Amino acid sequence: MRAAGRVFKFGTAVLLCTSLAACAATFRNHGYVPNEEDLAQVSVGLDTRDTVADIVGAPSSAGVLNDSGYYYVRSRVKHFAWQKPQVIERQVVAISFNQVGIVENIGRYGLEDGKVVPLARRVTRNGQDVNFIKKILSNVGGFSASDILN
Repeated sequence: MRAAGRVFKFGTAVLLCTSLAACAATFRNHGYVPNEEDLAQVSVGLDTRDTVADIVGAPSSAGVLNDSGYYYVRSRVKHFAWQKPQVIERQVVAISFNQVGIVENIGRYGLEDGKVVPLARRVTRNGQDVNFIKKILSNVGGFSASDILN
């Protein structure tokens, strides 16, 4: 009987410790941002896209309009139990180039510098979508596809 009580207490203690450990927050780091020493080697007005990539590494992403810039992004995300993950830190280094590909500006931005941009999602429910051609033919001039065939 005494041994069973010890096993029960030990099992309870292990279960309690495991459940407390499961509630600890975890942090994940995503992305890459060059450090200040590497950025100091980039010269505004002298360096090109290729030399920037050689000095600080390949960018996380580039500008979509005429390759306007390089963007290095790093985020730190907190995950805690059932709650939605929360971005607690974000750094963005933006290196912009002029039309001939020479460094024009280097900027560093944090989470406090940005604003949340909600993305609109279009979801079509099954059974409610309308065929594009049917919609056009039924709206233009008040005639239907069967009128054209007759």
